[in-house]
Parts: sequence; structure tokens; C-alpha cells
Amino acid sequence: MELSLEGKVALVTGASSGLGANFAKALARSGASLVLAARRLDRLEALRDELATLGTTVGVVAMDVTDTASIAAGLDAAASELGTIDVVVNNAGVSTAQPALDVSDEDWSFVIDTNLTGCFTVAREAAQRLKTAQHGGSIINIASITGLRPAGALVHYASAKAGLIHMTKVLALEWARYGIRVNAICPGYIETDINREFFATDAGAALVRRIPQRRLGQPDDLSGALCLLASDASAYMTGSVISIDGGHLCSSL
Repeated sequence: MELSLEGKVALVTGASSGLGANFAKALARSGASLVLAARRLDRLEALRDELATLGTTVGVVAMDVTDTASIAAGLDAAASELGTIDVVVNNAGVSTAQPALDVSDEDWSFVIDTNLTGCFTVAREAAQRLKTAQHGGSIINIASITGLRPAGALVHYASAKAGLIHMTKVLALEWARYGIRVNAICPGYIETDINREFFATDAGAALVRRIPQRRLGQPDDLSGALCLLASDASAYMTGSVISIDGGHLCSSL
């Protein structure tokens, strides 16, 4: 079966920059119509204009994933503009890096509320609408290899991603009866504007040497798995967790 997304409508949270923007471009190239969701509409509108040059139908909605009312309003606005959403890419996320003893209550809540609770709320609100419409669909949670293996100075981020991975499996179990598939992608170290300077340092280069493929991932390295999970080619996949990390999880201790 081909990985065509023609006729499908995909919503991407955290689409204003970074991996979210790249996910939107990958889905557009495969033929999906897009709903771009984030807090900053100005950045979404710039991406919408870029995708429009590909002939893609694109809507934008303001969405704060820590606010249930904002999520519900965004999903309803998207459906009213483009129709029932077939694919949800749960990508919105934040992070800070600090030793566990330095993590304040505010730091913990900042990361957990967005990366775990926010993803659950988006998934729940989307699934409620898909169930009501008897439509079925695909929810793709963007987790991390830090949810599968410990990493220092990331206790809140790693805990959120580990929770997201297990949440993916529970939701897959519960929602299979409604034709809603829930899967997760666990990226390894992917080069972005945020981390590029770090990986140019000696410490960054040492980390890259621990990756069996001896290179950082590029955003497009995630596109194949994303489009697979979004398409009908993965119709028998739910509760799956796909690591894309150049073999990093296989590296020796």
C-alpha cells in the first residue's frame, strides 16, 4: 500500500517551529491537508504561506495545549474549516535542562503540563470527536528516546516522555474499538536550530560519537515513520513505539 495521504486532514500541534514545522511539510508533501496549531499565530501564518506554494490546503488555529478550552476550540475551528481530522500529530513540547535537585515545582509543572498532560488532553479531545463521528483516525505522539533510557539533567522531560510512551499503549488498547490508532515516535538526537551550537562543541561531538551511525539525525529522518503512521499503510499498527535514533539505544553502556 502506498503512503499517500491524499484526502486526509492532519493537525500538528507545536507547528510554529522546529520539528513541528518539518512534520507539517512532510505531511503536505505526501498529500495531506494541514491544520497548523500553536500559540503563536504569526509563525503559523508564515508557514501556511510557505505550504500554500505546494498547493496544500492549510488552516491555522491558536492552541495552548495546557488549556482544555483552547484545545477544544481549536479542534472545532479546524473541523469547521477543513472537515473531520484524520491524523493528529501530538508534537507540542518544552524542555529545560538541570540536575534533579535544582528542579523547582514550577520547572516540573512547566514540562509535565505540556509534554504529558497536554498530549493527553489533545488526544482525548480529538478521540471524543472521532468517536462521535464514527470516523476512526491516527494519533501520533512524539516522545523521545529519553523516555526509554535515562539521561542526566532531564528528569522532568524524561519522566514526561516515559509517561507519554506508556499512555500511547493504554490509549491504543482502549480506542482500538473505535478505529482510532495511537502510536508513538521516539526521536534520538535530531539537529535543530536550538541544539546546533551545542553539537558544535567538544561535549556535543563526544555525544555524537556514542551514536552507532556517528551522526546526528536530521528532521527529515523522522518523515518516513511519520507518514507511515499517518497513512492507511499502517492500518494494523497501534500501540507501536518507533525509535529513530541512529542506533543510539543500542549503544553499549
